[in-house]
Amino acid sequence: MRSIVYVGMDVHKDTVSVAILRDNNMHVEYERTLRNEPGQMKKFFKRLKEKEESILSCYEAGPTGFTLYRMLEEMEITCYVAAPTLIPRKPGDQIKTDRRDAKTLAKVLRNQEIVSVYVPTKTDESVRDYLRMYHDMRSDLKRQKQRLLQFLLRIGKKYDTGKSYWTGAHKKWLKSLQFAEAAHKDVFNEYYTVISEMEEKIVRLKEKTEELSAEARYAEKVSKLRCFKGVDTLTALSFVVEIGDFRRFRKAEEFMAYLGLVPSEHSSGGKRRLGSITKAGNSQLRKLLVESSWHYRLYGPSKRLAMRRKGQPVETIAYADKAGRRLNKKYTRLMFRGKIPQKTVVAVARELSGFIWGMMVGNTSAA
Repeated sequence: MRSIVYVGMDVHKDTVSVAILRDNNMHVEYERTLRNEPGQMKKFFKRLKEKEESILSCYEAGPTGFTLYRMLEEMEITCYVAAPTLIPRKPGDQIKTDRRDAKTLAKVLRNQEIVSVYVPTKTDESVRDYLRMYHDMRSDLKRQKQRLLQFLLRIGKKYDTGKSYWTGAHKKWLKSLQFAEAAHKDVFNEYYTVISEMEEKIVRLKEKTEELSAEARYAEKVSKLRCFKGVDTLTALSFVVEIGDFRRFRKAEEFMAYLGLVPSEHSSGGKRRLGSITKAGNSQLRKLLVESSWHYRLYGPSKRLAMRRKGQPVETIAYADKAGRRLNKKYTRLMFRGKIPQKTVVAVARELSGFIWGMMVGNTSAA
């Protein structure tokens, strides 16, 4: 009777280090480095499949994505994509090579200590990448605007600090500026031209995001999430495609931990020490959630929010209102206790994530 073979792979851009271990053998019996090309990888696993009855494989999540995972699944070979930070490692092991990493993965797989990451569908992955690109573009636009304002400040061009930047009045002021030096005028024109082009691009990306969110597979979930104050299309759709199945988290606390919003802890003996948030898991969603949580400094009627809630079930709106009142109360209470705004907003974001989980799993009594 042929035994199960465990295949650990350390995957890089050009190479894949492979280690094979059997369940009835404590030592790795095969090691090899392959070119990271579909043809060679298929050939290797096809030969292995002809010899072995049962194959389990794994590799760490990384920049190479899920291409190898999907190829092996098509070949009907079970593959796990391991969370890198949750792979058990010996504290005294200070040697790291590709072959040793492959051996470690094979042993961890055999010992059933692998913690797999969520693998999205191809469609969800494509939408996720589009939204991340959209978010990057918005960040680039923000930095470009900061560069222009810093340049103007250096040469003594200051806008009325009592008014908001990048409004119609502010842009009119920018266009009216006069420069004594020709080089300064060129600097301003180049900065402003790039900003204008980027703003036009952002408008197109936003329209495309709205189109994606209206597709049948996303529309219902996105509409529900947009009932929360501070959660509009980008944030709602990002949560839907990044998380996929919310039910893989058994309770709200697990979802909070996945987003890295729970406090770190170092307790020993009779002492319990809590530190800053862990910042583990999905940093993109954590950032979007914290941005949304700033809206809970105040909570009251809003025409924009009312438009987003139009046509939604009464129960959904009531649940979102419950969240809004509770989060606003939490923000006010923490600020009254002397907490700094940044820490207060993170605490609000943690609780908001619990409400989002409850909404998506239909457990409106959660959080």
